[in-house]
Amino acid sequence: MGGRHVHRARRLLEGALDAALPEERLVRAARTAVAELGSPERLSDLVRELATGVGAPSGCARLSYRHVLGFDKLLLIDGGPRHMLRAHVWHPGTRSAGREDIHNHRSPLASYVVRGKLGMELYEPLRGPADPGESGIATSWYRESLSDVEGHWLLEPAGPARLRLTQTAEYGTGSGYGLPSYALHRAWCASAGTAVTLFLETGAGRRRYTDVFAGSADSANADAGDRAEAVVKRPMEVDEYLAELESLAKLISR
Repeated sequence: MGGRHVHRARRLLEGALDAALPEERLVRAARTAVAELGSPERLSDLVRELATGVGAPSGCARLSYRHVLGFDKLLLIDGGPRHMLRAHVWHPGTRSAGREDIHNHRSPLASYVVRGKLGMELYEPLRGPADPGESGIATSWYRESLSDVEGHWLLEPAGPARLRLTQTAEYGTGSGYGLPSYALHRAWCASAGTAVTLFLETGAGRRRYTDVFAGSADSANADAGDRAEAVVKRPMEVDEYLAELESLAKLISR
């Protein structure tokens, strides 16, 4: 089944992440775990071992894809409902490498920058009528869930919304962050070259959908009567997945 480095990573995750922990404590535990696994030597060993076909390459390939939010998403370790360890590879200069939509997640997460630099913004929703001194950002609000068709994304319009930007930050190589499931944010590649992050999603009590904010309030009104839109998610073939892991191992070893 798993090689030595895969076994060590699984043991660390299973020992560090207790799904019964309150969300804030789970975020802290995830940050510690992902920073340890993201150290250059340890991650290189893990990715090289996975690239040889060790572990569960067919299952991981089915859950790896080019994400619509602007990065390649490679599943490294599938811990079932308790945790998922992924590598996110951001390629500047491609059409999809712009800033992703503002969104939250179904469960707590932690991310560690292995290579390059990542930019991130945090937002909060504005409630009630607009304050004359606080116009906020007008957006379209969608609820994203998995459709019944091969796990594609289903985006359902939920109406207009207004958000406030609360923080902008940049994370360089060797730094990272953790977020509770409800935190609204968006990230992008902030370096001239490819950025790589190690991403850990954890927690058994996952929400059914996430909130996604994009476009303008006018587009939300226009879309309100439309049927829900399914966005195709193309899983990688096993050979493609293993080739991506080989490329990733070379990239993070430089």
